[in-house]
This record gives sequence, C-alpha cells and structure tokens, in this order.
Amino acid sequence: MKSIIAGILGVLGILCFLYGIMIQATRSGTKFFLVWFGMAFVFLMMGIGIYCGIWDKIPMVARGIILLIFALGMTSFIIVEGCIISSLATEEKENLDYIIVLGAQVKESGPSIVLKYRLDKALEYMNENPKTICIVSGGQGYNEPYSEAEGMAKYLIEQGMSSDRIIKEDKSKTTEQNIANSMKYIKKKATIGLVTNNFHVYRALQIAKNQRIENIYGIAADSSAFYMPNNMFREYLAEMKYQVRKVLHLNHRGAI
Repeated sequence: MKSIIAGILGVLGILCFLYGIMIQATRSGTKFFLVWFGMAFVFLMMGIGIYCGIWDKIPMVARGIILLIFALGMTSFIIVEGCIISSLATEEKENLDYIIVLGAQVKESGPSIVLKYRLDKALEYMNENPKTICIVSGGQGYNEPYSEAEGMAKYLIEQGMSSDRIIKEDKSKTTEQNIANSMKYIKKKATIGLVTNNFHVYRALQIAKNQRIENIYGIAADSSAFYMPNNMFREYLAEMKYQVRKVLHLNHRGAI
C-alpha cells in the first residue's frame, strides 16, 4: 500500500514539474510556474517520506494536524473550483449600456492570449449590440510596453471597431481597481457587462458586488485548454486571498 501511495505522489510530482516547465516556456510574463515546481517538490518529498517510512516516525498528533490541514485545503479547493466552474458559461444580457473589458498583459506584438480572448468576445458583443459602449481597463505593468487600455483600444480599432465606442481607463493595476475606476465613466443606473475569461467571471462578479454595483453581469470569454489547469489553480489561490482580505477588511489596499 505504501508503495502505491508513494508511486501516485511521485507521478503527481513529475507531472507538476513537467507542466511547470511547459508554462515557463510560454514566457507568459508571470512567475506562477514556480508554484508548479513547488507542488512538484512537495509531492515528491511526500512520496519519498512515505516510501522510506519517515511518515510513520512522525508523532501521531503531528500527523493528525497535517492530515487535518490537508483535508481542509482539499475541501476549500473543491468548493471554490465548483463555484468557478458554475460561472464558466454565463447567459449574456443583451443591449447592455456598457461593457468593461478587464485588462491582462500586453506585449510588443499585441495582446496576450488571455487578453485576446477577452477582446474578441468584446468585439462579438459590440457587433451584436451596436449601442453598447466599451470601457477597456488596465494600467501599464513593469513588463509592458504601454498601458493595457492603450493596447486593447488599438486592437479593437484594428479589428474595425469605432473609436467613438471605446473609453480608455489606464490607471488600474488590479481587478478591483479595474472595476472601481471604470465606474467613474458609467452613468447611474446603467446596465454593465464584465468581459473576462470564463475562469475569472466568478471572482470578478464577487468583487463588483462587494463594491455594491448593481445591474452588472458576467460575459465569459473563452480560454486556452492548455492554460486551464494553471488558470484554475491560480484563480483558486486568488479567491482564497480575496476572501482573507475581505474578512480582514483589507480588500481596498492591495493587489488582487
């Protein structure tokens, strides 16, 4: 039995390590691949510990605490991922007054893959709803050639969208700021759509509702199947961080 458990943990460790290498190779602009390397290390060390009998030498109380922490972590993971999955496909509201496209990384060559999905969804919605105004929201990161708002507006215009229907909000650094700063351009009682990738809709709407914004709806853009494990796990960690900050009343003070 020990050999089977150790083998499973070893395989999980190897898979996490290989996936981390593939994520790193995409040069996505983040260092989240390090999380996969960290998980690989943990799984491999757990496997070695069980196989070599080190686990049996740990005091019973300590083992109980470790198992409890693991169980709580798995429970929270299942609940959060279930909530995220429930929002992967949202029913779109027609003829919204505004849509807000949440920013993501831009490069010299144009929008990142994640952002391109959002912009293509915004184009689709605006073509189907010709009276809707689009707010592109995002400041300039340290590894970006210009603001995300500038890059998004440029892409939309290149795809044939009129600049008269685009408003640029170029100060925001977080999802929370994206929404709050974009609201400065929106009339009272207007209907609003949040355009973001499907895995991000759940948390984005949570943030909007926490800011007491009414008449706001999610518009789910697609996402890459290759990146989905990375995005779903990253979103789980972001959701847990958001909930902790919310409980501690710190959600207005830092990046989320």
